[in-house]
Amino acid sequence: MDLKIKDVAELLNVSETTIRRWLLEGKIPAYRLNHQYRFNRNEIEDWVMSHKLGQVRDEDSDDIQQNLVDEKTGFKAVKPGVHQYNLYRALHKGGIHTQVPGDTKEQVIRSATEILAERFDLDAEVLTDLLLDRERLMPTSLNNGIGVPHTRDFLLKMPFDIVAAVFPQKPIEYGALDGKPVHTLFFLFACEDKRHLHLLAKLAHLSSQPQAIEMLRSRPNKTKLLESVKNWEGSVALAEGKLQKR
Repeated sequence: MDLKIKDVAELLNVSETTIRRWLLEGKIPAYRLNHQYRFNRNEIEDWVMSHKLGQVRDEDSDDIQQNLVDEKTGFKAVKPGVHQYNLYRALHKGGIHTQVPGDTKEQVIRSATEILAERFDLDAEVLTDLLLDRERLMPTSLNNGIGVPHTRDFLLKMPFDIVAAVFPQKPIEYGALDGKPVHTLFFLFACEDKRHLHLLAKLAHLSSQPQAIEMLRSRPNKTKLLESVKNWEGSVALAEGKLQKR
């Protein structure tokens, strides 16, 4: 699936001006078609998964959300919007699963998939095979002890997305680029391809935030995790809205 600048800006929660600057600086993969930039959907996913999103955000002088931190929660609460809380809603559906057994990545993925398959009436064996095939293609780790098991070859036949937070019994080796074991997994299943990429980008962005990493290391309960994610999504939407008005 080919994407335009507008599509990528929406998916990555940045302004179109930011995308154009990344293009000029060679920070994001793209190609030219009839004098217009186009983006390959799979290349953008690989770019996100290779942690490039967090790198360019950190370097982006226009990123003002560092000034939007609440002293109590670590995140800034803002007025709710229509589209900005899709990660919060997907996590609310997927739930929080703690002490998931397994000594290896494969064992934890299999254990978690069995739990999720039973809850959402899915085929555990097929889903596990698809997830492990994706891991063999490229580990779905996002550095800082966070992984996002997902597959490009599976979309939910439901009117909603699912992101399930899974905390293994112990941190596991995951093949992350930073070499750190993974303590938190977000299993991602979307009902549309663009929503899949949007959620993946949000999780990649979240995994680069020090406050979020510290919160996840504490293995929060569902209430605390959902509150933190909702506040963070609000802060991102507020920051991007201000950037687009400049």
